[in-house]
Amino acid sequence: MNISILRGIHPGLILARELKRRKLGKGRFAISLDEYPQTLGDITIGKRRMNTPLAIKIEESLGIEEGYFMTLQVYHDIKEEKTRQAKGHHPDLAKIRQVLFWDTEIEKIDWQRQKWPVIRRVFERGDAGEKEEITRFYGKETIDSVMGEKERQKT
Repeated sequence: MNISILRGIHPGLILARELKRRKLGKGRFAISLDEYPQTLGDITIGKRRMNTPLAIKIEESLGIEEGYFMTLQVYHDIKEEKTRQAKGHHPDLAKIRQVLFWDTEIEKIDWQRQKWPVIRRVFERGDAGEKEEITRFYGKETIDSVMGEKERQKT
């Protein structure tokens, strides 16, 4: 299984998919591992973290490479931490007119997850100062990858 395309996905979701593919019930599988079905159920819906002892049992039972689920858990933890850190990180809102984001509350925008539509909107409808602030915030390279260098220079 290729981990690079699964980075950031909770390992329980991958486990649930694997159990379904193999036509194994979560409850019976948990009991076969000498684990509580509720524990495995919570993991498979992303409500609970994967732990090392359980990951080893699952990997051995399913014939999956050792460390696979814990590697996924670490990537998921990194994604969650980056999301938490980015929450308060946003451009200088005093330099951006709220009317640009008439259809949403500007304070609730997830500036990292929604960078593509934010950049497009500002470069299609914003003034020079707003474009400058968005370029400062995201960086010229990100702006160019979203807008394309020639298109950015036209605006």
